[in-house]
Amino acid sequence: MKSIGIIANKGKPEARVVARELLYLLEERGASVYLEEDLARSIGRTDTALTLYDFSKHVDMLCVLGGDGTLLAIARQLAGHELPILGINLGTLGFLSEAEPDNLSEAVENLLSGNYHMEERSMIQTELYRGGERLAVYTAMNDIGISKGSFCRIIKCTVYSDDYYVGTFNGDGLIVSSPTGSTAYSLAAGGPIVAPNVPMLLLTPIASHSLTARPIVLSSEQQMRIEVDAVHDEIGLSIDGQFGYRLEGGDEIYVQKSDHVTRLVKWRQGNFFTLIRTKLQGEWE
Repeated sequence: MKSIGIIANKGKPEARVVARELLYLLEERGASVYLEEDLARSIGRTDTALTLYDFSKHVDMLCVLGGDGTLLAIARQLAGHELPILGINLGTLGFLSEAEPDNLSEAVENLLSGNYHMEERSMIQTELYRGGERLAVYTAMNDIGISKGSFCRIIKCTVYSDDYYVGTFNGDGLIVSSPTGSTAYSLAAGGPIVAPNVPMLLLTPIASHSLTARPIVLSSEQQMRIEVDAVHDEIGLSIDGQFGYRLEGGDEIYVQKSDHVTRLVKWRQGNFFTLIRTKLQGEWE
């Protein structure tokens, strides 16, 4: 008998309705189901409540109801537990999700019959140093961004890979992304789309003041060091575009592939290019 966890973005109006239906379908098929505490209280099923960090002890996989941002946040918080995640899209794009509210019955059938496979997505580890002191360590699934405030002057980012000088980029900042993150902020800044199974880190300049500054693909085995410099203090480090840390001139940011991965539940193998055609651009000719 499978044990399934359910987490929902409480900010989505339909979240409780979809969670209640999913709970009913799973229990009807004999699965053990646990809900995140707030969700359990909101639908009157406190007997199923678990904290986020207890899920890894009690469930075989996790259903995350929300958009891509919800899934990214859960993946970061559970980094190291490698709990399989099925995204059920309640957002707009739903690029990381595999199911929709309209096909919950099919999703439950696939989960309980084992009709799925696991896709491991690499993650990024970032360390922030100031004056030789480590201030913070972050794990991201998509990307880290170094950027300036809306009305400030340019910032300078000097990049090294395994202590070899890569280049100096003057502009609005830089993005370092995983293959998964290549379809997010990096793509909007002019970076390429990268298949999720390619072992690499992608460096993408943001609005560079040089015509020769282009995205650079580095090996996932390399460590990147970025020195930040500016004559103003409106600089920030963002993690998956969701939260960040105020930077200062002279800060050093080390980026490398994380030891952790996110395991996504997928119905079919090799579906990535179908996904980018339908989600990002419509059907390509």
